Amino acid sequence: MNPTDVPSWDAHNHVQSIEPLATREQWMTEAAAAGVRSMLVNGTCESDWDAVAELARTNPGVIPSFGYHPWRVSLRSANWIDRLRSLLAEFPSAGVGEIGIDGWILEQDPASLARWGGRLGAVVPASMEVQDAVFLEQLALAAELNRPASIHCIQAWGHLLELLQKARLPSRGFLLHSYGGSRELVKPFADLGARFGFSGALGHLRKQRQLAVFRSIPLDRLLIESDAPYQLPPTEWMGPFADSIAAEAAQNHPGTLAIIQHQAAQFLGQDLCAFSAQMERNYINLFGTGVHT
Repeated sequence: MNPTDVPSWDAHNHVQSIEPLATREQWMTEAAAAGVRSMLVNGTCESDWDAVAELARTNPGVIPSFGYHPWRVSLRSANWIDRLRSLLAEFPSAGVGEIGIDGWILEQDPASLARWGGRLGAVVPASMEVQDAVFLEQLALAAELNRPASIHCIQAWGHLLELLQKARLPSRGFLLHSYGGSRELVKPFADLGARFGFSGALGHLRKQRQLAVFRSIPLDRLLIESDAPYQLPPTEWMGPFADSIAAEAAQNHPGTLAIIQHQAAQFLGQDLCAFSAQMERNYINLFGTGVHT
């Protein structure tokens, strides 16, 4: 069975960052042709929220999500939370994300910060105290409006669990994007309402320990994500999109979601069609009815 013949749902990406615009539009069309029925597109700061909003206005399969990524919190304006609240009012199905905390970024040198910053410029790390405050303010807004939160975490999983255990959470739950925590933390997070994102990066050899953790995640708490245009899968997971990726400066095509879903089903010993149906239920349960067939 061709993986692109089976429908899939992208729980996390940043297609607003695919450049140039013509490529973004082409890849959105190709992703739909590859079976991607709906996608949650995450903003990372005020500078890209408008692009996310426009994608949602012009693409019925896009569910927008707006938030301050922990790498970007130093960029926030004085009225950032008011603007975030306004966008969430404009888009009643929108999520809050990508938000979170990051210990890894605090250890990077200036060259790395410039490289990871991309088109938005070098990352200017905020202290963990500032990251915590901005994260919790956004999480409180998600809880107030009962919107799904998409949460980023690197090298701070225990700290994140402590924050979530003390916070008010959206009753519909939250996604731990590209889950990188331990097997032991799966149940405590799940008890709080977590879903766990499976991304194509798990196919790389360096991720084998983390990949094994996903065997302990209940199927009804799993979601598949491309994280396009980031987190390139290994070449063998790129399928028909390998040439496009190579031609566009190593940007991950959102259509790779079909192959990621196929690989996840194989790894977990699941029939692909049954697995796809479960992923649809999981997507709807967290993000609402924003699935367009």
